[in-house]
Amino acid sequence: MQDEIRNIRNEFMALVSDVQNKQELEELRIAYLGRNGKINLLTKNLKDLASSEKAEVGALINQTKISIEEELQASEATLRDIAPKFDTSVPGILPPVGHTHLLTQSIREIEKIFTGLGFVRRRYPEVEWDWYSFTSLNFPKNHPAWDTLETYFVDAPSDNKLGEMILTPHTSNGQVREMQRGKLPIRMINIGKTYRRQADISHTPMFHQFEGLVIDKNIAITHLKGTLDYFAKSFFGEDRKVRLRPHNFRFTEPSFEVDISCDLCGGKGCRVCKGGWLELGGSGMVHPNVLRAGGIDPEIYSGFAFGWGVERVTMMKSGINIPDLRVLYSTDLRYLEQF
Repeated sequence: MQDEIRNIRNEFMALVSDVQNKQELEELRIAYLGRNGKINLLTKNLKDLASSEKAEVGALINQTKISIEEELQASEATLRDIAPKFDTSVPGILPPVGHTHLLTQSIREIEKIFTGLGFVRRRYPEVEWDWYSFTSLNFPKNHPAWDTLETYFVDAPSDNKLGEMILTPHTSNGQVREMQRGKLPIRMINIGKTYRRQADISHTPMFHQFEGLVIDKNIAITHLKGTLDYFAKSFFGEDRKVRLRPHNFRFTEPSFEVDISCDLCGGKGCRVCKGGWLELGGSGMVHPNVLRAGGIDPEIYSGFAFGWGVERVTMMKSGINIPDLRVLYSTDLRYLEQF
């Protein structure tokens, strides 16, 4: 019987070391020290022993019971120490979760508006040949855009037909590339990165543009104006208005600067807009020479195009206060988390 008592003690010691919580500890106490526990069963069996054995076995049972009680107390104290020191019914604190950058939000919204009009999203090379960025768009060789103070030229061998390699200064490089696909009519929105050697509060060396191109039979300025009005009301709000102001671009004829009514003064004129309007970007009817460069007959087809900066239209959105364009590319989360 003495071996049985020692086995019960050893068994308990092995089990108590694996206890994970108070409920398991209580179940273990009942199994060994409860009314029908193993220790009580041993005590009841003492009557079957000879008188000479009862004292010795009884003492061993008592020592085992004391050892089990001490180990139970020690385990309970350990569980109490590792127990949580807070109210578990209190709602937890969620981990910080980020969100998309303000410019990404604008790009997605711009794409959604134009795809709703039947435009197809395209993206053309950022590292481009100057033929697609300049020559095919009706730029003469003496145009200032070819100056190294305006355009980033890549240190790479030039192509006999396509010219030198550059970082494209505008998304208009996608116009002729889209025409060369040979699928008419065209309703394209090209959104991508562009590069110019400019850096101040309203310019960055890398920025984003979105280029719209529509080519079909009988396309007129009224289609251009209607498309821009729809975008302005969808992106800026129903109360905003767009106007076309005559300008000169090499790849459109006639050409227009596009202005939007100032959100701050409602178009009445203030120190920001000076006259009630803010410039968005350029637009116009696709020049016949550009259509020919893309393999399209200007006697049959016509089209319009527009190219605006994503950063610029974002700055002009209602409720957005961006005093310096460069903060959009900062790592100051105090600013970026506002959006």
